[in-house]
Amino acid sequence: MDEDGLNVPDSDADTDPASHSPADSGSNADADSDADAASTEADGTDGADESSMPGVPDPEPEESDVPEDVRKYARFKKMDGAQYDRVNEFLRDRTYITAREWAIARLCSDFRTETGVEMTKIGENLPELVPFMTDTYTPQAVNQARSSFEDKVRTAGATFLYGAMCDFFTAEELDDVMYEATEVAKFLLEVEGVDLSVEEELEAEERISSVMREVREASEELRERDADADADEE
Repeated sequence: MDEDGLNVPDSDADTDPASHSPADSGSNADADSDADAASTEADGTDGADESSMPGVPDPEPEESDVPEDVRKYARFKKMDGAQYDRVNEFLRDRTYITAREWAIARLCSDFRTETGVEMTKIGENLPELVPFMTDTYTPQAVNQARSSFEDKVRTAGATFLYGAMCDFFTAEELDDVMYEATEVAKFLLEVEGVDLSVEEELEAEERISSVMREVREASEELRERDADADADEE
């Protein structure tokens, strides 16, 4: 076998010359000549053909199989280089959610279609979509994180509203709680790359304040009703 990996037949020159008759010498010479020619072709022209493969186009580099909407996704660009543990620690200090739940909640919002959330696309392209997520997820894992986020939001909402309605906070204290919560939420949105205009911020704050006023009013009415009922019983 030669350097090109081609098997070249051994020439008859390897055979003892004494075993051949003079009459065979001419044919042996011809055979040797043919073998040399075959070896030359194998080492030269054929080798060149094998490397360049004339008539066959060179293979094109494979195009990325990442979907176009994933390649163009612009959220979390401010998080390039961030480590999952650091992000998780920041969220744990300020919210009930983890970095995984935060990222997947945003992706579920952005990759929602008429038929539902694209769980498979999110999971398969998670490292491409979110810099601090390094592993791909199955659709089941994506759905689990999404469900966990939803449960925590509902639980936190019930806790907050109870604190607002049970008269634990004064109106001023409740405003402080709302302000702090709003600032954290706005910061997370900014990190995601959401550009909120001043008008949008004011509108959001007004909606929240309006809801909280309704909560306080409902709470006061409930306490007055309970007080009247207790008075009637006496």
